[in-house]
Amino acid sequence: MKSKAMLWVLTAAILVSGSAAGAQEYPSRPIRLIVPFAAGGGTDFVGRLFAQKLADAWGQQVVVDNRPGAAGILGSDLAAKATPDGYTLLMGSGSHNANPSLYSKLPYDTKKDFAPVTLIAIVPIILSAHPAVAARDAKELIALARSQPNKLAYASFGVGAISHLAGELLKSAGKVEIVHIPYKGAGDAIGNLLGGQVQLMFSSPASVVPQFKAGKLKGLAVTGSQRQKAAPEIATFAEQGLAAVDVSEWYGVLVPARTPAPVIGRLRSEIVRVLRVPDVSERLAASQFAEPVGSTPEEFSRFIDTEITKLSKVIKDAGIRAE
Repeated sequence: MKSKAMLWVLTAAILVSGSAAGAQEYPSRPIRLIVPFAAGGGTDFVGRLFAQKLADAWGQQVVVDNRPGAAGILGSDLAAKATPDGYTLLMGSGSHNANPSLYSKLPYDTKKDFAPVTLIAIVPIILSAHPAVAARDAKELIALARSQPNKLAYASFGVGAISHLAGELLKSAGKVEIVHIPYKGAGDAIGNLLGGQVQLMFSSPASVVPQFKAGKLKGLAVTGSQRQKAAPEIATFAEQGLAAVDVSEWYGVLVPARTPAPVIGRLRSEIVRVLRVPDVSERLAASQFAEPVGSTPEEFSRFIDTEITKLSKVIKDAGIRAE
């Protein structure tokens, strides 16, 4: 019995030392970063920014692999089924938490098939309006919408997108009826908002703040706990008595489940180091209005669980299905 116990201890020690050595050697070859959306969007921007910085730090290529389709499902499935060795990463975003409730069956398990590495940043959602809308903020919009049920329409970037769910939260919190108009992407949605075909839109600040400054749109409210530095005149939903309108976009890195913990630790440590570089945090703030986070894997896992629960309720209450 003693010999068996000693053998087990020796085997465990060898495995631990092997994992530690593997983490020290990681990465020893190019890394693939899957971005489950087309090039040019926010997820792609953040992915490419970190891919370049990690490549510079490690002397290994970090190749961005855009795999758009099915609200991020195609790229996520590819990442979930990759070898769990730290050489395939997934740049996750808000759709990762919404998809389990939007689709009756996914080709992967959102919780079991991925290991969180770190939440990079959170991006607030802003409610903007065409200048012709007779409301200066969300409170006035609620009053206007109550006086004109189903007369105001809001654009989203697709059924089940964060821009859609934010509108459902506003409808519920304000007890109003506004019409949802889904578009295939941000470009068409913003174009129709500017043209007055729709009156409202929920989006990241990056999409609309330049239009505020040009007087082509106006901001009514923003999610999050504080006002945005780029548009401090726009009050938060919470300040306006609509704290339930609490949804945001986010960016974070995940890897396939069963990726060795030492590799996840090394990867997380380097991503957070990059995030703290002024050049990187400033570019995230300037281009995406993103608030840097740099969480631990455990914190990121709790964040995902909380978001899945929250979005599931919104989706269920609104009867939304993406299929």
